[in-house]
Amino acid sequence: MSSPAPARPRPVHRAADLLAAYLPGSFYYSSARGVLLADGVHSHVRGTSGNRAAAAAEALEAAVLAGVANPVVVGAIGFRPDSGSSLIVPAVVRRAGMPGEGGPQSAALAGSPGGSGFEDPEAPRRNDPASWTVVPRPAPEVYAESVRRAVDLIGAGELRKVVLARALDLVGEHGVSVRKLLRNLVVADPAAHAFAVDVSAPGDPAPRTLVGASPELLVSRQGNVVTANPLAGSRRRTGDPAQDAQAIAELRVSEKDLNEHALVAAQVAEVLGRYCTELEVPREPEVMGTPTMWHLSTRITGRVGPGGPSSLELAEALHPTPAVCGVPVELARDTIARLEPEDRGYYAGLVGWTDLAGDGEWVVTIRCAEVSDKTARLFAGAGVVAGSDPAAELAETSAKFGTLLRALGAEGAA
Repeated sequence: MSSPAPARPRPVHRAADLLAAYLPGSFYYSSARGVLLADGVHSHVRGTSGNRAAAAAEALEAAVLAGVANPVVVGAIGFRPDSGSSLIVPAVVRRAGMPGEGGPQSAALAGSPGGSGFEDPEAPRRNDPASWTVVPRPAPEVYAESVRRAVDLIGAGELRKVVLARALDLVGEHGVSVRKLLRNLVVADPAAHAFAVDVSAPGDPAPRTLVGASPELLVSRQGNVVTANPLAGSRRRTGDPAQDAQAIAELRVSEKDLNEHALVAAQVAEVLGRYCTELEVPREPEVMGTPTMWHLSTRITGRVGPGGPSSLELAEALHPTPAVCGVPVELARDTIARLEPEDRGYYAGLVGWTDLAGDGEWVVTIRCAEVSDKTARLFAGAGVVAGSDPAAELAETSAKFGTLLRALGAEGAA
């Protein structure tokens, strides 16, 4: 009898190669934890709001029985309970920098602008600012009026905070290249949670992709360690050292921003406290930076016991946090539905992955756009609390658009 063939070692992938290998329709996710690139569909996860984690667990167990090695569930979930989701068990998964998948994440994740061999046949020439048509939804003055109405509601009733968002529709002369947009986002901020996920729905005239670079970790689980990193309270980052130092100093003492942040951190800690046997919550927030913004940040860590909740179960319990919705949640969500003219879709939802052991990582879908053919719809929001100034909240959303506008090469257009 012949001896069994030796097991083939798993291929070792480089982070930059996985970024270069992304194609429209793939699922891409990168963070400090590593890079995950998934292709094809083994099965769809059909759960609805509140039971998606259970549906994901069933899909993963079925995948194991079908012979899928190390299956994962990947995808995105929309903002509202009745919003869609695009969760799948992919057919093929490649990782770089994940535990047991090639060692620490490569510092050259993005590579140099011309050094990774990344060529994009979809975009033979780049859109310049003059080639974009920009349509704000709603008009800036309408958004400012919505903020005024929200401040009045907060002053008159139980609503303590509501996050109001607005959108920009950018229409280019040529098709928007998701590959190039994704790569530009990763090059600009390799520390961000970058993602691209197909969110096409029946009836869409063209494929639709959610792509972005979120600074906000909703929750991760690695073994029994759980981490969340809520953000709330923001200032524009200018690149001028003196102005940025002043912005940071203002954030640290701003009563409005500190109160807004405290609402978010307290609720995240309260939810995680239901699941964790231990929980560490810093007494004061820190200031973290992205290429375009400064944010108040609280990194919360905890531990779960054996058989504890999966990363997706934790994410479902936390979503939506006051960072993207408000306090109290149901009243804030109803207020958003009344005051925002555009459905958020997947904006302010979540994107990430979870595996059979329950490990995984989910981030809040901010600093993102939905791309379809020649159109990119960008979203940005600002937290409204007592004392909020409509002009300041409008300026904050304008600053937050900067991440995607830069990556699209459209700063001048907007």
